[in-house]
Amino acid sequence: MMNKTVKNSIIVVMSFLVYYIIFEYFGKIFSVIDMLVNLRIISYILTYIVTGIPLFIGTAIIHKDIKILGYLGLNGNFKTGFLLAILFTLPMFIGGVIFFHINYKMTLPEVIRLTICAGLFEELYFRGFLFGQLFKYTKLGFIPAVILGAILFAAGHLYQSTDFSVIIGIFLTTFMGAILFAWLYVEWNYNLWVPIMMHFLMNLSWEIFSVSENALGGVTSNVFRGVTIAITIIVTVIYKKRKGLVLEVNRKTLWWKLLPVIE
Repeated sequence: MMNKTVKNSIIVVMSFLVYYIIFEYFGKIFSVIDMLVNLRIISYILTYIVTGIPLFIGTAIIHKDIKILGYLGLNGNFKTGFLLAILFTLPMFIGGVIFFHINYKMTLPEVIRLTICAGLFEELYFRGFLFGQLFKYTKLGFIPAVILGAILFAAGHLYQSTDFSVIIGIFLTTFMGAILFAWLYVEWNYNLWVPIMMHFLMNLSWEIFSVSENALGGVTSNVFRGVTIAITIIVTVIYKKRKGLVLEVNRKTLWWKLLPVIE
């Protein structure tokens, strides 16, 4: 019988490869759906769902269960995720109010696409599926489980600039962001709503205050983003220590886990 870690890893990688290929046709799929629905916001959401079908199927195959949203982390407490995200991202909104102007050119469909859709579906597919299924349901440690998703997630943001130095900055910024969101997902008891709401509010602050045209940002915006990241890590670590909980990502789980694979 094939080792569960190998089997699950193959299913995850193959499912995500199919998703990645389909996602290349996102614009064409959106056009078809929008012709039928004729409501841009709903069309975006439906297109994200359609392109994610291989990942839903992959999750069902791994767990032999059609109740896939729980396995992807959406059975966590929404209120906890929302309140934590507000606390964590508060510095970015304060910085936006003080140093930036409100972006009056933003449209509702674009804001929803860049904040709600990005926060929900990117976390669901990259953290809930690609990272989460590998880290939670195989013996792979945090680093091997997160690295592929972090690279692909970062690569998906490189369209934002043609300047080489900016591209490198965007890659490193989003690569580290992917690792942070994965770490949050794990440390808050696999509650995907924590990184979803964090991602949503970080993007929202970027859009509302017209901080930057790309994910890299400038010195001022990155100071407040840095404070947000610091608060996120400090609060998470302190909370777990006060609750007497061991950090899930530690020396024993960085590369390979010795515990049995979770069913």
